Amino acid sequence: MDALYGLLIAPFADFAFMQRALLGALMLSLGACPVGVFLMLRRMSLSGDAMAHAILPGAAAGFLLYGLEILPMTVGGLVAGIVVALGAGAVSRFTIQREDASMAAFYLISLAIGVLMVSLKGSSVDLMHVLFGTVLALNDEALALIGGIVVVTLAALAVFWRALVADCLDPLFLRSVSRMGGPAHFVFLGLVVLNLVGGFQALGTLLSVGLMILPAAGARFWTSRVGPMCVVAVAIGFASCVAGLLLSYHLSLPSGPAIILSAGTVYLGSILFGTRGALRNRIVPHRHRTA
Repeated sequence: MDALYGLLIAPFADFAFMQRALLGALMLSLGACPVGVFLMLRRMSLSGDAMAHAILPGAAAGFLLYGLEILPMTVGGLVAGIVVALGAGAVSRFTIQREDASMAAFYLISLAIGVLMVSLKGSSVDLMHVLFGTVLALNDEALALIGGIVVVTLAALAVFWRALVADCLDPLFLRSVSRMGGPAHFVFLGLVVLNLVGGFQALGTLLSVGLMILPAAGARFWTSRVGPMCVVAVAIGFASCVAGLLLSYHLSLPSGPAIILSAGTVYLGSILFGTRGALRNRIVPHRHRTA
């Protein structure tokens, strides 16, 4: 029992920085994972990755002006994300280019600008901080910001739940019977940017989308209903955060990548062993034929 306590409980019980990291990561999962489910159902997973890169120039601008201060970098990232989302949407709406191509173009430009801006003033350490985050260095201000984002996200999902689900399943039908289609889409994009900005504080711009997409993708192999899928995604997110932080502590690994790799491991396991996974799909028809 002592060995089990030292392996699983002691790191969080003995160190305040581990407690803060765990609280921040769990709050991020609570807000980002349900948003990731809707991203996946809308077939916009790669768009989420593009948006994660898009916030970098704004965060870099805040860094250049104020250093590693949370509020300026957050506001800058939020503004940059909204500008890129609206810009890519406008290009796809008023030109012949589709939204995926315009989003890719905008995020590549944004990523290059952001890295260049950070490199002009900061060191390679600063660049790594912006790109990959420092979940083990979360302070009260960062936790308060993440908590506020989670509250806004859950409230918006509760208000727009029916419209978001309908927009995923049949957007044309929603637009034909309700005026909520357009507002729900823009609210959803806002939630994506908001949660990516929150994830940026802990996991950086390059990994924040991982906590949003991987648990959602894994949950897809366990249920086909949207509500339970969100619950399963949050559970996978929670487990990945705990496992990643423990791996980071015991094996001296970078905490952000350890969390994302833990989520990736659960995703791969879900592909094989989920109730809607590969092995289940092969075994069940075989049993049916032999019955």
